[in-house]
Order: sequence, then structure tokens, then C-alpha cells
Amino acid sequence: MTNIDAVQLIALAAALGWASGLRLYLTVLLVGMAGYWGWVALPPGLQVLASPLVMGCAAAMTLVEFLADKIPFVDSAWDALHTLIRIPAGAALVAGLFSGSAGDPGQAWSVVAALAGGGLAAVAHAAKASTRAAANTSPEPFSNLGLSLMGDVAVPTMLWLAWAHPFVFFPVLATTLAVMAVLTWFCFKFLRALVRRVRRPSPA
Repeated sequence: MTNIDAVQLIALAAALGWASGLRLYLTVLLVGMAGYWGWVALPPGLQVLASPLVMGCAAAMTLVEFLADKIPFVDSAWDALHTLIRIPAGAALVAGLFSGSAGDPGQAWSVVAALAGGGLAAVAHAAKASTRAAANTSPEPFSNLGLSLMGDVAVPTMLWLAWAHPFVFFPVLATTLAVMAVLTWFCFKFLRALVRRVRRPSPA
């Protein structure tokens, strides 16, 4: 079992927050598996994720999310529902990562970590929800499916990078967040223009 050093701890905290905004249940499942199989020494605050019951529920919800995320408009409804779930869950996972870990920073820093985790989850969720909503306005199904598959691959990739190559992870995350911010702005602008066009009364 491998212990987590300080750099990995910070990288994993950022990865957990970000990944929760995209694929919450897959994130929980992967972290739980890493602890259950002894790949990573989970801190006390996250050891519950290695419970077979938690992993079983996470696996079932991962399958549901995988299927829902591939169906146009169902994916947007799923995202709307998870606005109230992904962000606080991302905050809780990051707080749990610091809870009881070596060199526990205490309550104040745990709160700061939770806020940062929730913020990263919010950025990722906003980018995902707005991009998928914009993609659903297209009549072809391939953009929707492609975006979904990218999310399926991105989450385990970023978690692995945070663990195995944290110094590579940080610039990749920074670039990803910048791209997400730009995409969110453009997609919201596009969707707002679309709504205005739909609401505009047609000429007699």
C-alpha cells in the first residue's frame, strides 16, 4: 500500500474536486477501489469509500450515469438534477481527503479545502452542463456521444495523473479549467441567444 505525500495530496484534492463535477459516481468508485485493493492508503475521512456496500452503490450509479449521459436531453435533465449533488459532494470528498491525514491541517484548512473542492466541482459541472445543453441543439447524435465518452476517459486519466505524475497534472488541470471557462461562456451565450430567438414572436 502506497502512502500519499504532500504533493500528491494536493493534486488528488484538486482531481477529486474537478472529477466530481463530471462523473461523481465514477470518482467515488475509483477511489474506493484504490483503497479496497490497497493501491492507495486512503485517509480516515475517505476509508468509507472502500466499503463493498459503498462501492456496489457507486458502481450501480456509475452504470446509470453512463447510460443517461449518452441520451440527448436525458443527459441535460441528469445534469440539472446533479447540480445539487455534484458540488457539495466534491467539497465533501476533498474535505475527507484532508481529514485525519498525515499533517492534518486542522478544521480551518479543511474548510478551505472543501470550498476549493466545491469550486472545482462547480467549474467542471457548469462546463459539462452548458456544453451538453448546447450540443443537444444539434440534430446529429455524434457530438453528444463524443463529449460523453471524453468525460468517461478524462476522469480516470486525471485521477491517475494526480497520483502518478502530480507535476504533470497541475498544468494539465490549469489548461483544462481555462478551456472549460471559455466553453462555458460561449455555450451560455449561445443558449441565451437561442432562447431569445425562440421567444421572439414570428412575423405575421
